[in-house]
Amino acid sequence: MYDVVIIGAGIIGASIARELSKYSLKTLLIEKSYDVSNGTTKANSAIVHAGYDPTPNTFMAKFNVHGNSMFPKLCEDLSVPFKQMGSLVLAFNDVDIDMVNKLYERGKLNAVPDIKILKREQILKLEPNINSEVKMALWCGTAGVVSPYELAIAQCENAHTNGTEIKLNCEVLGIEKKEDYFEIKTEQNNIKSKLVINAAGIYADKINNMISEDKLKIKPVKGQYLLLNKTTGNLAKHVIFQCPTKLGKGVLVTPTVYGNTLIGPDAQETWDKNDTSICEDNFEYIKQAALKSYPEIPFQKTIKTFAGLRAECDSNDFIIGEAKDVSNFINVAGIKSPGLSSSPAIAEYVSNIVLGKFARAVRKENFNPLRRSPMLKYMNKEMANKLIETDSSYSNIICKCEHITEGEIKDAISRFPHATTRDGVKRRVRAGMGPCQGNRCGSNVDIFLSEKR
Repeated sequence: MYDVVIIGAGIIGASIARELSKYSLKTLLIEKSYDVSNGTTKANSAIVHAGYDPTPNTFMAKFNVHGNSMFPKLCEDLSVPFKQMGSLVLAFNDVDIDMVNKLYERGKLNAVPDIKILKREQILKLEPNINSEVKMALWCGTAGVVSPYELAIAQCENAHTNGTEIKLNCEVLGIEKKEDYFEIKTEQNNIKSKLVINAAGIYADKINNMISEDKLKIKPVKGQYLLLNKTTGNLAKHVIFQCPTKLGKGVLVTPTVYGNTLIGPDAQETWDKNDTSICEDNFEYIKQAALKSYPEIPFQKTIKTFAGLRAECDSNDFIIGEAKDVSNFINVAGIKSPGLSSSPAIAEYVSNIVLGKFARAVRKENFNPLRRSPMLKYMNKEMANKLIETDSSYSNIICKCEHITEGEIKDAISRFPHATTRDGVKRRVRAGMGPCQGNRCGSNVDIFLSEKR
């Protein structure tokens, strides 16, 4: 019998799992996929938003601003790359100017720090490559970028280190409420738990509707992106937004934590929760929209295109809390943007709900908040040098595009939750993320994976 079962190992489920691992609770994180961070978390804009966009006094506003403030320490503890370079929302006409002023006022209401209006001359000093027709911009100094899948993986690793169990390939087939516990039917076995947290992303409605008469409806919206190689890393020096519309925050141009340039997304409604297919025609729209911000973008340097799904629902806010008709069943649903930015604050909030249910739960004296990255570049120099000196595999470069060694790849494969595919290795140590997209190193990665099986 578990105290808590968390359904879904994306950024939200992973964040909650790590937060709860601080306490004396028997916790299980289950995921229907073969790996963690394998849904929306691995295909999104990777932006840590400042918090000016959400409507004041909503969960979105509260958790966005608080979550943003938690990222520097969280990423430092978990050895996850995070760059807080600030963002600009551009205005090109009177309608845009009106929107920028509204966002500024909303940001003030949401208590967003380091927010101000910039004039054209100030913008061009910050972003010399930007469209010179820009008239005004909203500056937010606390915005940044992170690697969302690395953060989710790191939190799962750290939660497991601190006692949380994780089961993959464990799809939920049904949930039944007994007198004082839940019985969760999965592909593997039946699981008993006193409390259930639904963090199933675009499938959160399916999980909720198994047990509650208060039905949810999650509608996936697909967004497509272009990723340019690292020679374009100086194109944009900050996260660059255009003014938002009813379809979302619009097409952005942003550096990534690794020096690439990311452009997108568009917004396509779809009822297919497995549809991450690419529609080439839509990339022309994305390109034209991005050129409004930067008139000279070298699209010929695109190394990858991809699509991700985000969870849209009828609510204009996150759905977080106990189901009205099912005690101890907690929904964390409809977590669209700024969900990534809000994730550590959401985890803290949900953890407090859970702790209110378990009076006996106490904070662990031996909780270890630290996680060592498998990548040499994120280790301290002493540890990295020692590994290289004692293990020659850390000198054997396998991925020449990203300079990733055999030792780093094998470390990523051996950790729990294990990387079991090329994609899993790629998301942990970037082998295959470069211009050749794994065409040169992929066969070696396959060999290392087969040796571990």
